[in-house]
Amino acid sequence: MKEISIAEIEGFRIGHAQDRGAATGCTVVICERGAVTGVDVRGGSPGTRDTDALNPVNNRQEVHAVLLAGGSSFGLDAAGGVMRYLEERGIGRDVQVTKVPNVCGAILFDLKCGGHKVRPDARMGYLACEHA
Repeated sequence: MKEISIAEIEGFRIGHAQDRGAATGCTVVICERGAVTGVDVRGGSPGTRDTDALNPVNNRQEVHAVLLAGGSSFGLDAAGGVMRYLEERGIGRDVQVTKVPNVCGAILFDLKCGGHKVRPDARMGYLACEHA
């Protein structure tokens, strides 16, 4: 059986941006047409963005990107860059005045691994999208 990479699945693009010196970065999985998703958040100190919107009782039917970032809670800022990238390309839920991308994210604590003052931010999130 041939192994397949997620990067080979039609409709998905994956990009990454990092700061090697600071040992941090972010990865984005983009699905421009939207994808049905789910989440199970666990742990004593989870750091997430918009994962509550994935609850089946809510009105969000799909997600346009998932962001995974370092930087502890500071890394959630990278989602702003993903949002901007997708909005500029007309990707998201049509709310008549613009399209609002559904972007969910999660972070991990890596502040003690490298340079704790360098964290994934909106610029890095946007760059990860450009690399997708």
